[in-house]
Amino acid sequence: MLRTSLVALAALAAIAAVTACAKQENASTDTTTRADTSVKAVSSKLGETGGMKTPESVRYDADLDVYFVSNINGNPSQHDGNGFIAVVRADSTSVVRNLAEGGKNGVALDAPKGMAVVGDTLWVADIDAIRALNKRTGAGVASISLKSQKATFLNDVAVGPDGSIYVTDTGIAFDSAGGMSHPGVNRIFKITGRKVTEVATGDSLANPNGITWDKANNRWLLAPFGGKDVQTWKEGDKAPAKLASGAGQYDGIEALPDGRILVSSWADSAVHVITNGAMSTLVANVSAPADIGVDTKRNVLAIPRFNDNKVEYYKIP
Repeated sequence: MLRTSLVALAALAAIAAVTACAKQENASTDTTTRADTSVKAVSSKLGETGGMKTPESVRYDADLDVYFVSNINGNPSQHDGNGFIAVVRADSTSVVRNLAEGGKNGVALDAPKGMAVVGDTLWVADIDAIRALNKRTGAGVASISLKSQKATFLNDVAVGPDGSIYVTDTGIAFDSAGGMSHPGVNRIFKITGRKVTEVATGDSLANPNGITWDKANNRWLLAPFGGKDVQTWKEGDKAPAKLASGAGQYDGIEALPDGRILVSSWADSAVHVITNGAMSTLVANVSAPADIGVDTKRNVLAIPRFNDNKVEYYKIP
């Protein structure tokens, strides 16, 4: 198993390489009107939770009032069986336990990344498979392989308005020495029941990473690794539309109830807020900010610090 620091450096190099080679094809312009709820204040830090191992994603669950944190624990592409999901109490972020660990109690977790919650099920992207776990017990519920679709780097997971699961495939891969290549295809998959379909593909996705459903505007929001545009997309569109431009190398993306959108960027070590198509910095100086989560009860932003093995919490103004 690679040391986390080596993998993290490889990840940074990979993102830079992906950015350099990504193409933007036929991206249309977003014209959606959003309420003017811009906030210029910089968020204040509330605390942090340490002891993670390459934390990639945070998902808040209001039902249990906890954060789920996916931990790669090694190489993001290796089937090493040592990934795990931690649970952090939202009302006391020093209280942590493991929900599920690869190789224990029949659970398969190699390099878990993005997550989504549907009822009592936690859906997790894991290289070329989607794992389903009971969010209360950690027991395995299902494992859906996307090997036949030649998935290479399943990255983020989101729930659609009909309850279907959507997952991005960034298309990259890391070898055992930490070297990066792009053997795959930029895609978005849809899973309904146990049926997998490809609903978007192509260079215009710019190595898709973060994905979330924007209920207010009936559309998907995309945070690509490879381009400088945060995107919107509707199923059936030939290409995503531009929502806002910034530094690029995006990871997590979340839509707030007031219409603002949060997105993390590795390029400038920050989390930004998008309002009316304009991007401004909410949290600065957070290197390697991965797939962010939002505590909707307390209006708190959770940032997994990929290289620093911790999750940090910031008040959303």
